[in-house]
Amino acid sequence: MSEQMLLSVDSECCILNLMSEPYKSNRNVFSTCHYHVVWCPKDRRKVLVQAIEARLEQIIGEVCQEQQAEIEELEVMSDHVHLLVSVDPQFGIHHLTKLIKGRSSCLLRQEFPVLKRKLPTLWTNSYFVTTTGGSSLSVIKAYIEQQKHV
Repeated sequence: MSEQMLLSVDSECCILNLMSEPYKSNRNVFSTCHYHVVWCPKDRRKVLVQAIEARLEQIIGEVCQEQQAEIEELEVMSDHVHLLVSVDPQFGIHHLTKLIKGRSSCLLRQEFPVLKRKLPTLWTNSYFVTTTGGSSLSVIKAYIEQQKHV
């Protein structure tokens, strides 16, 4: 077997390297789960601009850090958000997305009263998510990075 399995154990997380792809473990499951998530404000309003955009990026970063989810790429457009993220499959992408949308809606509407006047709720109830299994991460990152230039 030419593949090398390196298992290093620290307090809670194990990393398994199998052919250069890093796998994470929470003691029960070894995984590498990358998701591309897209969601938008209610009625696809173009409200994610300037200070709101910067604050949203900060909130997303905080939630992901708290949940030990790794942001691979993040692009906030005026009317939607692209997030490429790696998350523990037992925690789940649905749970992470729900936390991000819930906290960001609450905080942004408190901090930017214009959002309360323009929208009954900040986000739509829906979102798009896909796994990145069929594409390389570099291709997906490049796609997300290019969204502002389209």
